[in-house]
Amino acid sequence: MSQALNNPGGGSSGGGGGPHRDYGAMADSTPEVSFAAAGGSSGFSPTEFMSLSEDIGHNITAIHSSTKQLEKQLKLIGTPKELPNMREKVHTINTKCNARVQTTSQDLQRLQAVVRHGDRQQKLQLEKLTREFHGVVEKYSNLQRRISSAMRQTLQQAQQFTDQDVEANARAELLHQQRLEQAHLQQEHDMLDDRRRQVEQIESDIIDVNQIMTKLSGLVHEQGQQMDFIENSIEQTAANVEDGTSELAKAARSRQSYRRKILILLVIAVIIGLIVTGVIVAKLNS
Repeated sequence: MSQALNNPGGGSSGGGGGPHRDYGAMADSTPEVSFAAAGGSSGFSPTEFMSLSEDIGHNITAIHSSTKQLEKQLKLIGTPKELPNMREKVHTINTKCNARVQTTSQDLQRLQAVVRHGDRQQKLQLEKLTREFHGVVEKYSNLQRRISSAMRQTLQQAQQFTDQDVEANARAELLHQQRLEQAHLQQEHDMLDDRRRQVEQIESDIIDVNQIMTKLSGLVHEQGQQMDFIENSIEQTAANVEDGTSELAKAARSRQSYRRKILILLVIAVIIGLIVTGVIVAKLNS
């Protein structure tokens, strides 16, 4: 999974077109997940359905991989194994993963528009991808919050120790030693300021998963209404076909009855004609 994150431009497995788009590009700030209206497609495109499904599945896997990397970093916070560049590494992971979340949200919306003209199986595939995306983004967002809280806590502890050192050094008797300590403390303060900035940057990376899921739920609800409408239309059409068949059968029976009556009348007319002719012939002979 980490390979999918570090090499987002790699090709997908199986059919469905060219390589995956690079959804892990760096961003300067937290992306706002957008659900702008998808373009109007006049029909269902199997190629576009397969391409979007593969891209969404690829990004779900990459987001899951990023979550695993963040879990490893969370275990190191506040321990001797915590490296100075860990906060920068967490920020880089967040930036790439946030870009993937934004792009996947847009792809899900586009897929929803494409599936309107598809069959039931494709609509079920959309629901499956939406549920998987919901789960992985929720886990990723919760982990972001845990990392942010842990870093904030370690920052406060470091500040307490630094403040205690400041008070102790303020009572130092030697001015030269005090200046040396102050220079060292100033350096630590500068490092803490940089650390605080990095922590605040990571806090700003956190995605509001509730906002994303609310909009996705609306799309799924709309899809469910469309499926109910299709099923009702099918039932109504079947009823109309049965009524039409019954009416045709009645018309056929009525037409046969009409023909039978005409035939009987013709036979009667012929018989009457023969009788009249016989009577006339008999009178002429007499």
